[in-house]
Amino acid sequence: MTAQLMTPPLDAAVVTPDRFVEDLVPHTYAAETTGASGDPSFPKVLRRRLDKYFSEQKLSPKANFAMWVKIGVGIAVLAGSWAATYAFRPSAKWFLALYLVGGLAQTFLLLNIAHDSNHNAISSTASINKALNYVFDLCGISSYMWRILHHRGHHSCVNVHGEDDALTGRGLLRFTPHEPLRPMQRFQHVYALFLYAIFSLDYVFVRDFECFFFPKHDYLKKTNHRLREYVILFAGKAFYFTYMLALPVLLLGKPIVLVAGAFLLVHLVVGLSVALVFQTTHTVDSTYFPEGRNEFENGVYHIFATTADYATTKPTVGWLTGGLNHHVVHHLCPFVCHTHYASLTAIVRDTASEFGVPYREHPTMRRAVWHHLVLLKQLGNGTWA
Repeated sequence: MTAQLMTPPLDAAVVTPDRFVEDLVPHTYAAETTGASGDPSFPKVLRRRLDKYFSEQKLSPKANFAMWVKIGVGIAVLAGSWAATYAFRPSAKWFLALYLVGGLAQTFLLLNIAHDSNHNAISSTASINKALNYVFDLCGISSYMWRILHHRGHHSCVNVHGEDDALTGRGLLRFTPHEPLRPMQRFQHVYALFLYAIFSLDYVFVRDFECFFFPKHDYLKKTNHRLREYVILFAGKAFYFTYMLALPVLLLGKPIVLVAGAFLLVHLVVGLSVALVFQTTHTVDSTYFPEGRNEFENGVYHIFATTADYATTKPTVGWLTGGLNHHVVHHLCPFVCHTHYASLTAIVRDTASEFGVPYREHPTMRRAVWHHLVLLKQLGNGTWA
């Protein structure tokens, strides 16, 4: 793959690059995982074929017309829901409905726009990606901190205990066999969905401030945040709480209980949706959990062992989830716009089959969620193997 596709522009103070080939096939897991003891030609052939797709089709790996339509639709629905709310001053029932529509639009924007812009996948112009990345702040989440956690704390160390931030369960959830087992986690497959539903509330009210002021990861402790990032953090939170909570009460005269209830409902939808879209791609009962970064001789095999796709033949799922159901391709090509993922997944699947490299996929999102809960049950009971 060309440098443009596979090697991200690196902010050395913040992000570790997710390169296509790193100095990372597992030593004891190779035979059953790669099927070819880590054939060194596989990554090269795969990279060449993915690159060939864009050169032969004469396509840019960045946003195409379909992506710009998605951006326009997402922003229009969010803005329209709030415009209608203030223009028509609806009754409590319709206020709740419009508020929920705005929340669904936020979910769509987070998955489809914010995530791609965070990876500089929408445009070759950095300022355009930066502007669209503020969708996170619009939804109450620090775009700056999410970028650090997602790049340095996930893409560079997928499923590695103690490093992959996506495996953080705050002691309530056990996502990897390498972390201690607590008695209450025996029931984690039962209460996990409730915790996922409040996932976004945790980000908005706790997580961002915790990462800025009480960091637990070494890379956060060593990062000197610029003053402007603190200003944006507080300004973004203030703007979010103002338009989501204060203005409906002050300008529309809506009861505080109604607005607070609508706010909670939106977060239950956003939190559960976003959490399940991501959790079903790495923490399922068929993926692998390396003990460290150096277990693999090549980063491509690390990705294939730790990542699973779902519903890749269902365009509607891909449209709603920002292509994150094509997650293997996303980790191989993080700076390619997700509207290209379906075509690239076909190349990945065929090449993996040719070289005997297991490609993990569930036919539907429902099956992916089921296998995620199966893993949680196994990890909670200490029976995962």
